[in-house]
Amino acid sequence: MKAILAAPQPTTLQALLDSGWKSKTVKQEVRDNFTQMLATGEQLFPGIVGYDDTVIPEINLALLAGHDMLFLGEKGQAKSRIMRMLIRFLDEWIPYLDHPDLPVHEDPTNPITSLGKRLVAEHDPADIKIAWWGREERYAERLSPGTKFADIIGEIDPAKLTGGVSMSAEEALSFGLIPRLHRGIFAMNELPELDDLVQVGLFNILEERDVQIRGYPIQFDLDLMILFSANPSTYNRSGKVIPQLKDRIGTIIQTHYPEERDQGIEILQQELGAELEGDYPVVVPYFMYQIIEEITNQARHSKYIDQDSGVSARFSLANFRTLIASARHRGIIHGEQPAAPRISDFGHLHSSSLGKLELDLMGTHQMSERQVLESVTAEAIKIVFNEYVEEHGLGAIAEIFRGGVRVEVGDLLPSKEYAERLKKVPPAWDMAFEVNASESDAVRASCVEFVLAGLYSMEKISRSQRHGKIEYEI
Repeated sequence: MKAILAAPQPTTLQALLDSGWKSKTVKQEVRDNFTQMLATGEQLFPGIVGYDDTVIPEINLALLAGHDMLFLGEKGQAKSRIMRMLIRFLDEWIPYLDHPDLPVHEDPTNPITSLGKRLVAEHDPADIKIAWWGREERYAERLSPGTKFADIIGEIDPAKLTGGVSMSAEEALSFGLIPRLHRGIFAMNELPELDDLVQVGLFNILEERDVQIRGYPIQFDLDLMILFSANPSTYNRSGKVIPQLKDRIGTIIQTHYPEERDQGIEILQQELGAELEGDYPVVVPYFMYQIIEEITNQARHSKYIDQDSGVSARFSLANFRTLIASARHRGIIHGEQPAAPRISDFGHLHSSSLGKLELDLMGTHQMSERQVLESVTAEAIKIVFNEYVEEHGLGAIAEIFRGGVRVEVGDLLPSKEYAERLKKVPPAWDMAFEVNASESDAVRASCVEFVLAGLYSMEKISRSQRHGKIEYEI
């Protein structure tokens, strides 16, 4: 069902011509709208974090240059998200010839099919119907594995041949996704995984903007912006992408992971939205955000992980959602509102992490995926805790444990048990951790576990584990 236009629009070709509407190519349309938004200072790519000084300037130039683009980067670097965002530079609506037999959304003043040309040439403009195509429908994408030539370019329709249509005639074709997206934006994900035959078809479209099916050239002046994505490890491998296709891509945009931990945290907070609210809300101390993102950072530098495959931002997000779920689960059971995630909740991260890390099997020290995860998690806790110690001093953070105490922690222990054992919280904690450790049992429990895990990482205390619970001894 087509969306209803916000305002009346011409419904015949004559009315369209009288309105002063001018035809534009897709790239002209994108360039004009982009230029206007750039000139007025409008935010061009809302929600895209960490690319202001690197990726976005390159995209801007490509749009102004009218280039087809390849987004080259590892998984989880917002390649697909950015490609989908480019539709915001299309006009909200464009007109097309409204005829049931037309295979594409024809430009009313510049049709490309034989039927479209005859329709305009043989009928009075006042009798030619016009409909309108919304920007959201003018974008399509495909994932390369399993994509066939007929899927995106087309095939000869045997039923039409049986009806007497010549095999070399335009009417014999059943169009694929790209021709049917004439006057739109098409994106192909994971380009190197595309079959060579399909790559040749794409090369022909990029070069000549026409369609060749089974050796029969059908001359179409296709109007498209074409986008690709690829992983550097496969794109740069010899033979994965035909040289002619590489040569026709106007701009390569190199993406990357967040360069600063705070950028990764901003992405986390943006993606979570209102997930922390609800009937059983969760409050998250900032050091928990830092540890989750530092786990991802450590994974991206671990010698045990295949860095060619990358560690996606979805790794952080999936782990953080597991952390929130564990805290909320505890809050529901014990009636804690709000609940707060703790270090002991990290014991559940294997469920959201396994499968998202590809181990480097060439490493000399073979470790399981779970062991690698435990290693990078321990290192992340140590790094973040040392940052707090450096800023606020170990004495102020660890003061409460100087008298010697044994503390048992666990993801299902109620927060009030921590409060009973540690009745006095040093004022420095509230300043150091920027949370109400003194006032909230749940947040206090989270702070206590952070300090205990941090002291253990510095070899200041000992730790033992039994029956799924951890006991620290000072």
